[in-house]
Amino acid sequence: MNYADVILPLPLATYTYRIPEGMTVGEGCRVMVPLGEHKFYTAIVAAVHDRIPPFDVKDIYAIHDAEPVVRQPQLRFWAWLASYYICKPGEVYNAAVPSGLKPEGNAANAFRKKGYSPRMQAFIRHADAIADEDRWQAIFDSLKRAPAQEQLLLRYIDLSNALASPPLRKEISRKELLESTGILPAALDALLKKGILESYDREVSRLQPYSSGIRPLNPLSEAQASAYRQILASFQVKDVCLLHGITSSGKTEIYAHLIADILESKRQVLFLLPEIAITTQITDRLARWFGNKLLVYHSGFSDEERVEVWKRLLDADEGMLVLGVRSSIFLPFQNLGLIIVDEEHENTYKQQDPAPRYHARNAAIVLAQMHEAKTLLGSATPSVETYFNAITGKYGLAELMVRHGVGLPEPDIRVVDIKELRRKKIMKDTLFSPALTTAIRTAIDAGEQVILFRNRRGFAPVVECRSCGWTPRCPYCDVSLTYHKAHRRLECHYCGHLAAFPSLCPSCDSNDVKTQGFGTEKIEEEVHELFPDAIVDRLDFDAARTRSACENIINRFEAGKIQILIGTQMLSKGLDFGNVSVAGILNADHMLNYPDFRAHERAFQLMVQVSGRTGRRDKQGIVYLQTSQPDHPLIRLVEQSSYRGMIDIQLAERNSFRYPPFSRIIELVLRGRLEEPLHAFAEIYADLLRHKLGKCIFGPITPPINRIQNLYIRKIILKIEASVHVAPIRSLIDEIDSQMKAHPHYFKVRIHYDVDPQ
Repeated sequence: MNYADVILPLPLATYTYRIPEGMTVGEGCRVMVPLGEHKFYTAIVAAVHDRIPPFDVKDIYAIHDAEPVVRQPQLRFWAWLASYYICKPGEVYNAAVPSGLKPEGNAANAFRKKGYSPRMQAFIRHADAIADEDRWQAIFDSLKRAPAQEQLLLRYIDLSNALASPPLRKEISRKELLESTGILPAALDALLKKGILESYDREVSRLQPYSSGIRPLNPLSEAQASAYRQILASFQVKDVCLLHGITSSGKTEIYAHLIADILESKRQVLFLLPEIAITTQITDRLARWFGNKLLVYHSGFSDEERVEVWKRLLDADEGMLVLGVRSSIFLPFQNLGLIIVDEEHENTYKQQDPAPRYHARNAAIVLAQMHEAKTLLGSATPSVETYFNAITGKYGLAELMVRHGVGLPEPDIRVVDIKELRRKKIMKDTLFSPALTTAIRTAIDAGEQVILFRNRRGFAPVVECRSCGWTPRCPYCDVSLTYHKAHRRLECHYCGHLAAFPSLCPSCDSNDVKTQGFGTEKIEEEVHELFPDAIVDRLDFDAARTRSACENIINRFEAGKIQILIGTQMLSKGLDFGNVSVAGILNADHMLNYPDFRAHERAFQLMVQVSGRTGRRDKQGIVYLQTSQPDHPLIRLVEQSSYRGMIDIQLAERNSFRYPPFSRIIELVLRGRLEEPLHAFAEIYADLLRHKLGKCIFGPITPPINRIQNLYIRKIILKIEASVHVAPIRSLIDEIDSQMKAHPHYFKVRIHYDVDPQ
């Protein structure tokens, strides 16, 4: 008798089921299994064995696949993710596989959640009986009084090469035939009824084809060719290499040459990007070079499209290039040769909720090693951890410090002291310094474009009654509500709670309710006042909630149909705009004062990346960096574009306090509806951890935002040396977690671990 250990799409470990007699089950196949009284789930078979379990087991209800939909390397990768990121295998499975491949249901209704259905399309062909010219002639003679049918049939012959030998004929869809003539469907229906033409359905792909207009790769410049050779030399001795290339140095062309090398060897490439927003531009470039070898995969696609990418890779026996965001690491690669992680410093590579809370960059390195592939990390401002690994020899290092093309210098960054300008009442009622205002007007008059950066959406982050100090706060989260003037409402950016903007203070009935601070909406309002003739748009989460909206804004700006683009950090993520000559960073101060040991690193990266969007063709860009702290050391480093200066300071500070890369951090996050019981529970949990692990335990800590979605939060921090493996730590955590189950509040508290939090 055989048994199968299966992974369910639930926060559970593997479950064991009996394989019924006569059923053949393979590892990686999908099976339908019962769980509970009436529920059925699609599970993945992790292992098949003949070990009799010491408990009663249920039978597998049905099998979905004759062939695996998950490969063995994927199962090993899932196991590593669950172990390293301290979560359940079922949570990894649920995140990894598109919904269409894991339908669920109950006994009465086999699958309540609909699974994947192939897309079918109607095609047209002529009847087999029409085999010679005489028969065709007779048919046309019979259609003399039906000119629409005659014209439609002539068009069909032209499009399908119906008179040619079978190998030269082409399939024609019903839709294509009708659209090419503009004739009403009734004429086609008449030809079908007469038996002259026949209709048949065929499965077609939902994926966009990229076969037209393929061009050769751009030749590399001398500087690019040198970096390319450095990467190849590094890959001879190391599995991971960092390409540190300044903004606009042409890293994408180097990526393309490396991709071409791998595809020529019939292996696969994964190209990771941090945001869906960037995929529009890079897709066009890669499609011109690699055509239908390119597959794009991200959450902006429909579930059916993602299933088709999955199935395409399962069936692929050739070199393929996959372009996608972090979830692309879960695809069923067969012969992976290279992973490229572009803009590797971006914190959006880290999954926050739900589990698995993985970092796609770090997971990609492990995935590549499992496939005996190489990993290339690229950035103009690499993360501190990555650069440290490169300069200490763990990773290879290739550098590209020259801007591509005519060799323009990096942007001219000009620091503007807005505190002094406000003291002198020069910036009394405006967000813009005189220098930035003049530069914007000059750029617009010259037919150039401007980007304005503020990493805060909405109109104003704070609303306050000036009479009594009342501030509207979210009833479910420990945060103030942000004012969105476009809809005249208040919004919580953590849970989405909405409230009307008050005309009178609900506390004292005063009408002196005012806004404080500013976001992208307020910038847009003032830009319209200062430059009424300019075409202005925003690129933030409010304006670009969907993939199509984001693509539309980027395409319009790239085509020159937008003159001033205002945005959040979405502007900084690797977009390539050729006509931007001026950038304004409207307030750098809020990025410097965030309570996080990575705050200065991230502030530097954001400001340098935004600056890098300017002057990318034939003119040096100018950046106005407005700040109240012009002498702050980090501001001076940004002004000098001194990445190495920032790294030296950060590494010295982190070494002193033993922060990453000199240690590894694991956060235990506890959430509960009642604050006092949660805190007492967290204290006991921390004491048990401290008893086992000693001084590396800190907390419980109350975070700056200590309630989200009506759940209070406490954190326990584990800071362990970088050389210590996570696996033994996990064993201790599991042991302590088992002890804590006896606590009366255990099942009232939600607990998760965040390894390498960002």
